[in-house]
Amino acid sequence: MLPLFTSLTLLPRKLIIFSLFTETIHKIGEFIMTRRQYFTAGFKDGIPICLGYIAVSFTFGIMAKKVGISIFDAVLISLTNVTSAGQFAGLSLIASTASYIEMAITQLIINLRYCLMSCALSQKIDPEAPLFHRFLIAYGVTDEIFGVTVCKGGKLSPFYSYGVIFISVFGWVFGTFLGILSGNILPARVVSALSVALYGMFLAIIIPPAHNNRVLAGVVVISMAASFLFDKTPGLRNISSGFRIIIITLIIAGIAAYFFPVKEDEYDELEESGELSDSTKEAHHES
Repeated sequence: MLPLFTSLTLLPRKLIIFSLFTETIHKIGEFIMTRRQYFTAGFKDGIPICLGYIAVSFTFGIMAKKVGISIFDAVLISLTNVTSAGQFAGLSLIASTASYIEMAITQLIINLRYCLMSCALSQKIDPEAPLFHRFLIAYGVTDEIFGVTVCKGGKLSPFYSYGVIFISVFGWVFGTFLGILSGNILPARVVSALSVALYGMFLAIIIPPAHNNRVLAGVVVISMAASFLFDKTPGLRNISSGFRIIIITLIIAGIAAYFFPVKEDEYDELEESGELSDSTKEAHHES
């Protein structure tokens, strides 16, 4: 009778331990599913970027072939840089046998705008997110990826960024691979026409949120006009494209932020106005 009595007294403890174990497993499963849903949402929103990157990096691959860069080196450049203007400028410097110092200074000036984008994006990331998430997200900060991620309401999930970055970088690297394989097969006019895809990609990113937000639409139009003036005005046209973007962004974004501030808790308003994609709303509600 004693073993039976001992087993009965231990039964409640076993049930409690089993209940805690199953509850922990359930929470872990929910956490994994939430991460997967955010990643999937970012993956879907990054598909237009991927398609645009394939066309643009295809041109980069062809130019790399002409300069004499091997397929491995070209793919490695695209995988580690992910910057169209910087990579095209780098090819020109390589072709002209420029020095390493000249290459470094040129890349710093061209890509300095990413520092500004990263500062803005850092305010969107959950403060409790580990530091390594910020390092990984910093790798994929480009004009297009920044445009998609910064427009999302609420705090930015690192796994949403991973989804956007993954598909976008894949398109950039894959396009480079195809371009360097093609070599000189395509006519020059066709290669030049492929660059139009980059502008189409920007339109696909900007138009949907600007359609329902007059402030954002006004900022876009004013930014385009300012960029045009900088390009045509004597003196201002001599400013590099990287510094030009930084100046325009600081002035226009600063004025817009001062007169039309956006509160942190405006996710519901953005959702009701239709400025958020269905995939993002689904992932947000599941969390």
